[in-house]
Amino acid sequence: MSRAPQPFDHAVRSDERLVLDAEAVRAWSARTAEALGRERAAIDAINVFPVADGDTGTNLYLTADAAHRAVEAVFAAPGATGDRAPDTADAVRAMAHGALLEARGNSGTILSQLLRGMAGVLAEGADGDHLARALATAASSARAAVAHPEEGTILTVAAAAATGCRDGGTLPDVARRAYEGARTALEATPGQLAVLGAAGVVDAGGQGLVAVLGALLETVTGIAPEALPPSPAPAPAAAGTTESCGPGGEGPGYEVLYLLEAEDAAVELLKARLDALGDSLVVVGGDGLWNVHVHVDDAGAAVEAGIEAGRPHRIRVTHFAAAPAPEPHRADEAPAHARGERAHRAVVAVLPGEGLAGLCAEAGATTVQARPGEPPAGDDLLAAVRRAHAREVVLLPNDTDLRAAAATAAERARAEGIRVALIPTRAAVQGIAALAVHEPDRSFDEDVVAMTAAAGATRYAELAVAERQSFTSAGVCQAGDVLGLIEGDVAVIGQDLTDTARTVLDRMLQAGGELVTLVVADSAPPGLAATLETHVRRGYLAVDTVTYHAGEGAPPLLIGVE
Repeated sequence: MSRAPQPFDHAVRSDERLVLDAEAVRAWSARTAEALGRERAAIDAINVFPVADGDTGTNLYLTADAAHRAVEAVFAAPGATGDRAPDTADAVRAMAHGALLEARGNSGTILSQLLRGMAGVLAEGADGDHLARALATAASSARAAVAHPEEGTILTVAAAAATGCRDGGTLPDVARRAYEGARTALEATPGQLAVLGAAGVVDAGGQGLVAVLGALLETVTGIAPEALPPSPAPAPAAAGTTESCGPGGEGPGYEVLYLLEAEDAAVELLKARLDALGDSLVVVGGDGLWNVHVHVDDAGAAVEAGIEAGRPHRIRVTHFAAAPAPEPHRADEAPAHARGERAHRAVVAVLPGEGLAGLCAEAGATTVQARPGEPPAGDDLLAAVRRAHAREVVLLPNDTDLRAAAATAAERARAEGIRVALIPTRAAVQGIAALAVHEPDRSFDEDVVAMTAAAGATRYAELAVAERQSFTSAGVCQAGDVLGLIEGDVAVIGQDLTDTARTVLDRMLQAGGELVTLVVADSAPPGLAATLETHVRRGYLAVDTVTYHAGEGAPPLLIGVE
């Protein structure tokens, strides 16, 4: 154990800062990244909780480095001089936002919430009293973000820092007392968490937070606190007491992180669902943007929950233990299914139109054709899963109305010993996007996560012709009108299919996009695809377009925007 911290001289010197202005925040962010970079390996070495995966120091450093780069971007912005120079609010909000966007791991995610909690208060004032309030807000908000908080962790250290300076004072005095409180609390963590005591180490995340507060103290006073003594390596006897993860272990096998655009109510439901799926759940953020972290065995289910809550981005999945590799076969052997053996993995996709089904079949998918007015039933989907003759199957229903039937087919297939992942694709263009990133040679969970992310990043639309007069979300339509449906709702009512398609494309691309997918049926007007490709090329220079022909039995036009 390291010795107790030495007392500081609490007299305020003339060169100490009394206000944490924007330049001070900039210096603090730089020193934080530098300190965590310097201590990264040492913190990694004592990482035994919640998972002994040796990456807490690396995750904290990457999170802090992203926060610093975000602050530098504020200062580098055009016109960031003179009257438009960044102020404290600009700098601390950038620091917190940068950390939120790039938060890594359990401790990095909590650090991002600590910075967010501080930013909300420091944006209102940056003296010592505000810093004390900021640290208290940070500690409480970080604890609230963790589903099942444990004592003896970074949360305990954050609370002690806030308690140490709760009476306020000058900025240097508050920074000193916060650092002293955090460092003292860090020394006590082995007695609070059994796994730390067994390993003979302090909490890795807590040690990282002490480094962050040490960087703040140095920024405010100009004097770096005495470095913590090196921590011993975890005792070998503690190996059996840490959480075991992965195949054959007791804990979840994967760490899943993603950014999520979602409303508050949806996030509360997401927390409950993810808490039931795994552990180490941390959800931080607010104002429509969240960073989600959880340890699970079913990575695909964790991502699917995010898709149902909102729009996930930057999905990252980390294995705590290596997954078994596919069984190899000689290059001169026939494929497994041709030899009567089960293939390693297959994709089953429901598709409208013969041409689209043929296209996906060429890409290796087992297809089920959805005919107009004749959606496939659960038995049809189960038969397709069986026909794929694989140990692992990814099921793409490509229709919101087929979700229940697909879920039933998946459960029945699982009962037969087939591992099935149901990706909740709502349109054929989402299924195409998922199939485009399918890689059977990687692990099942990684493949499912990548395919789910690709589908979730694809907005979809459909053009159809109204069969009768009816009321829609865009107004009353008459028989023969062209309906432009975006994400399942009628958004445009037109008379001409080509003009309506242009309007739908413009509305979809207002929200941004990199790739437009057009799926054109035989019933579409001649030249429709070429006209729309030209429209995109002229109006949206950074957007690419790809066209597929659906043949007969599909809606006139399907549109996807990734």
